[in-house]
Amino acid sequence: MKDSGSVKTHHITLIPGDGIGPSIAEAAIKVIEGSGVSVQWDKVQAGLKGIEESGNPLPDRVLDSIRKTGISLKGPLTTPVGSGFRSVNVALRKEFDLYVNFRPVRSFEGVTSRYKDIDLVIIRENTEGLYIGMERYLDEEKSAAEMVGRISRSGSERVVRFAYEYATSHKRKKVTTVHKANILKLTSGMFLEVAQGVGREYPAIGSEEKIIDNMAMQLVLNPYQFDVIVTTNLFGDIISDLASGLVGGLGLAPGANIGKDTAIFEAVHGSAPDIAGKNIANPSALVLAGAMMLRHIGESKAADRIEAAVADVIREGTHVTRDLNAKSAVGTMEMADAILRRLE
Repeated sequence: MKDSGSVKTHHITLIPGDGIGPSIAEAAIKVIEGSGVSVQWDKVQAGLKGIEESGNPLPDRVLDSIRKTGISLKGPLTTPVGSGFRSVNVALRKEFDLYVNFRPVRSFEGVTSRYKDIDLVIIRENTEGLYIGMERYLDEEKSAAEMVGRISRSGSERVVRFAYEYATSHKRKKVTTVHKANILKLTSGMFLEVAQGVGREYPAIGSEEKIIDNMAMQLVLNPYQFDVIVTTNLFGDIISDLASGLVGGLGLAPGANIGKDTAIFEAVHGSAPDIAGKNIANPSALVLAGAMMLRHIGESKAADRIEAAVADVIREGTHVTRDLNAKSAVGTMEMADAILRRLE
């Protein structure tokens, strides 16, 4: 595939999302198109917007579009807490077997945080563990409930291998496997056993293991000791948010869900309905997710330029949203325009 500057038009599914999703999606589209990449967007609605349009949080129209394009940029979707429909994000991962959740964590100059120069990659298994949705009440009174977590050798092997292949191709030095095999001897123990076997196939990459509770502490005490981290679904969900706190929060955290034939790129943060429509949401996470998406489809030069432009705007600090600089804040679209000017 040719890099940016070519005449190739990429067909991409756009899911604007709920809450602040539409506004940050508009900002991301503006920046992506401003990079010179030609994109034809197929805009579809899911989550609460999907219910409004079709009575379904995940309409067939969404699935059909992603099957056709194989690539999607997705704004945050609302998932009800404790009741209502199940997570659309989880449903998408299952539907398209998006077995890798990929979350880079990096510091930005100009952001107030406890650490500087952080550069971590968290790779989380995305389809197994406790998120498979197998729950039930144990009695009619609903006084107790149970859930099932599932780990397979094949599921573990493919995500761990992805981590080592990534480390190899990006000249990373070490992969840390995070587990709870001391207690969960069959499930987490299987993940650890598989990771140890895969690690032996990559002697040029350092390998280590950390129990999840110790890992959480070590990330806070000294995150510089880690490089690429691979773990199971629930543990990865928790420590990726923890890691984002090391560099200033979820407003700067892009993510990707990657399978064999399909990939969905997203902002890691939620839909923040309390600030929807106020033009104050930070668009950085989805803009950076868009850059990750461009790199995935072969537009690496455009991706590099976008990431550099975002870093420049954040470093300067005069055209950023209030979460980055409350004393000199601009709106969502104004920050996007500042990123565009840097691109030009």
